[in-house]
Formats: sequence, C-alpha cells, structure tokens
Amino acid sequence: MIVKDYCLYCGECAGICPSNAIDVQELTVVINDEKCVKCGLCVQACPLNALELE
Repeated sequence: MIVKDYCLYCGECAGICPSNAIDVQELTVVINDEKCVKCGLCVQACPLNALELE
C-alpha cells in the first residue's frame, strides 16, 4: 500500500478497513502489511485518492 504525500490523515481509510490494518497517527498513516488483505476498500473510501494498492 502506498500513502501519497497529500494525505490529510482524516481516518476514512482506517474506519473502513475490515482487517484493522490501518492506524492513523499524528501526521502519518501506518499500514500493517501482514494484516492487510488488499481488498481496496480503503482506496475507494479515501476522499483525496491518496492511497494506492501496490
């Protein structure tokens, strides 16, 4: 998963993630690759299109 520079850390991605693989912290988004199931829901939920599946 790639988080682009224009992410505003709104938390929409973390809220929709079915595997709880995304943690939004102060000025950073941490994605646990071991938990991520690559479903793409976070990419769809991001209002800024700041996420991209690898």
